[in-house]
Amino acid sequence: MNSFKLKNTILHAENVALNQIASEFGTPCYVYSKAALTLAFERFSAGFIGTNHLVCFAVKANPSLAILNLFASLGAGFDIVSGGELARVLAAGGDPQKIVFSGVGKTEAEMQAALNAGIFCFNVESASELTRLNKVAAAMGKIAPVSLRVNPNVDAKTHPYISTGLKNNKFGVAYEDALNIYLQAAVMTNIAIHGVDCHIGSQITELSPFLDAFDRVLSLVDALEQQGISIQHIDAGGGIGICYSDETPPEFNVYASAMRAKLGDRNIKLVFEPGRALVGNAGVLLTKVEYLKPTEAKNFAIVDAAMNDLMRPALYDAYHDIKAVQPRDDESHALIYEIVGPVCESGDFLGHDRTLALKEGDLLAIMSAGAYGMSMASNYNTRPRAAEVMVDDDQCHLIRRRELIADLFALENTLPNV
Repeated sequence: MNSFKLKNTILHAENVALNQIASEFGTPCYVYSKAALTLAFERFSAGFIGTNHLVCFAVKANPSLAILNLFASLGAGFDIVSGGELARVLAAGGDPQKIVFSGVGKTEAEMQAALNAGIFCFNVESASELTRLNKVAAAMGKIAPVSLRVNPNVDAKTHPYISTGLKNNKFGVAYEDALNIYLQAAVMTNIAIHGVDCHIGSQITELSPFLDAFDRVLSLVDALEQQGISIQHIDAGGGIGICYSDETPPEFNVYASAMRAKLGDRNIKLVFEPGRALVGNAGVLLTKVEYLKPTEAKNFAIVDAAMNDLMRPALYDAYHDIKAVQPRDDESHALIYEIVGPVCESGDFLGHDRTLALKEGDLLAIMSAGAYGMSMASNYNTRPRAAEVMVDDDQCHLIRRRELIADLFALENTLPNV
């Protein structure tokens, strides 16, 4: 479902014109489609109907309270990587018994908060973390439910910065060490082994890496059973990619069918951690052209959004389609532009070599910006972060107000007597 379409020559989010949103809420502004978010979750879940499963949205992809609340209302669980994300999920009405806690650097305070909340499972990423968690749980008189995040050394065939399942990645424990660490966990007094976890990366556009990793996890599950360690669930992670340009990621139903076939008749719950796949194409970043700057080398369109608003192009050289909110009838005057922001970095760009017919004051939509957009935004150059708006059919809801400049230094103090 594409919730961002031209209607009467103007790009709309569902049934609201994006120029109307810009007029009401200003730019830059993130705009999300409730219908697209809902449909993505329902389509992902549909493939596992009849299978014991839990879909845990990866909060890091987009931690908006409104989006978390929407997914919670649809029955989602949540994959978190910090105490802050735990607090967000609980504030948004998420069920703590549907939370998995991933991440390589959990602190004692974060462990305590998660144990008090009664989360579904800790995805433990090292032998040291396991020892610490056992100690923390013992001091609290609690039993910590755990899965060990196993690194299957499978090439996810994605950008190296978002590949997480190879031997040289910081995540998880080596596949070869997993059985021994599970045996250590089995004798810890305040640890309960519940599952096996595996997550090999993000923006994966082929099915085979998922299946290769799942095969290795199933082999480990069988080996654990032989040692008398029964596994209640397998967390297959997330990572299914989306189409930013011409990618062809696996369809949800194809992925689900393949995973179910691999599981066979094992009585084991399946847990998934989709993030980008649920929100990526459900959001756009709305921005205004401030200046057109032709030079001998290139034509620059300087917009009011920047790398601090959408980091992915600068960080990964990632591609996002860029569309005019109100395309001109006569495209014969289109030029090739560098779409850049006002931040004082040469890496501050949103798109290279885009053919557009532009004038100063035009509105542009940076497409597929619903994942790792606002969640990675910063205040670099003392720039307030953007507003966020949710569209529901013909209604707009401000789900996060634009930051004020005063907000940016409200927590700071000058030195006394200077």
